[in-house]
Amino acid sequence: MELWSRRKFFLTSLAGSAIAGATKLFGRTLSDSNGATATARAFPGSPAQGKRPLIISSANGLHALGAGMDILKKGGDTLDAVVAAVTIVEDDPNDDSVGYGGLPNEEGEVELDASVMHGPTHRAGSVASVRRIKNVSRLAKTVMEKTNHVMIVGDGARRFAVAEGFEEMNLLTEHSRKIWLAWKAKSSFNWRPGIDSPEWKEHISAIFDGDEKQIAYAERVIAHPPTGTIPCMAVDSNGDISATTTTSGLSWKIPGRVGDSPIIGAGCCVDNEVGAAGSTGKGEENIKISGGHTIIEMMRQGKSPTDACLEAMGRIAHNYKNDKKKLGTFHIYFYAINKDGMHGAASLWRNGYEPSKQASYAVHDGTESRLVGCNSFFDAVGGDQ
Repeated sequence: MELWSRRKFFLTSLAGSAIAGATKLFGRTLSDSNGATATARAFPGSPAQGKRPLIISSANGLHALGAGMDILKKGGDTLDAVVAAVTIVEDDPNDDSVGYGGLPNEEGEVELDASVMHGPTHRAGSVASVRRIKNVSRLAKTVMEKTNHVMIVGDGARRFAVAEGFEEMNLLTEHSRKIWLAWKAKSSFNWRPGIDSPEWKEHISAIFDGDEKQIAYAERVIAHPPTGTIPCMAVDSNGDISATTTTSGLSWKIPGRVGDSPIIGAGCCVDNEVGAAGSTGKGEENIKISGGHTIIEMMRQGKSPTDACLEAMGRIAHNYKNDKKKLGTFHIYFYAINKDGMHGAASLWRNGYEPSKQASYAVHDGTESRLVGCNSFFDAVGGDQ
């Protein structure tokens, strides 16, 4: 008995040391190759205690969360709620981040990805590289409900959608087509007079009929290709949880490129006993750390949604030895809720490529939909930590 007690004490101590070491390695304070440290920036907004029902999304879902909350208040399923919310954004031709009107790949084809997870039944569905089908969040849900598969991709996903009654359509709006043409022109002008030349300015002005606002927007998304995405997650009054993530992916991507949005455990993850997590931004970085799963496991250990998101962000920074020059080439956000109705989010940079705006996300706790500031891992691209 004494021998067992000593052995148990030794193993317990060893496990504690390992956890402490992992915390030092992957915690919120990291050192780069020059010895500088990065510390998470805290912003007010996330509640000290949760509220149910609750639904959250990336900022581009602000106007859509009400539809999901209506379902939650009526006792509807959490997966129906999150899919109803993102479908509004997928349907909007003026939103070029997802669905209809999403910015296309390098060949001018809109390719969509999406995933869903249903907490109460522990089931999931996913689609990737889907063309000509607008509502891929609903398609991912159909994969979950009508098959024993988790992921269907490419033309197989399109054919499955048609067989299930989804309508095929051209997803490239005139707005997105013009921006794609401007991007194509930029590629050729880089080999000739250059993007800042009078010839380039004249060419892009002709594409947009001299509309300065559209020209400025096109130049911005050409310089920094968007990773248009909307993750959405909800918890109902009983504590049941579901989530979805839908995207048009990285603008101008190589056809067939897939980011984190349809990857279960990366761009979307749910554990009905713990919470849910999702992401936007450079999906490749999230895939490498299984960010959604990481956040869930951190919350399982007792971290708040915000701290769990910052832990995942720290692991991405660690992959680059906290080198802000390398990290400054991309942006990424994490979002999370827990079973108690607490929510949180983290951004790699406080305001990314829009210096006038603090990174934020959308929250609806039954009263109204509002934007809440994200906690950030770094202050600003190229700025102080």
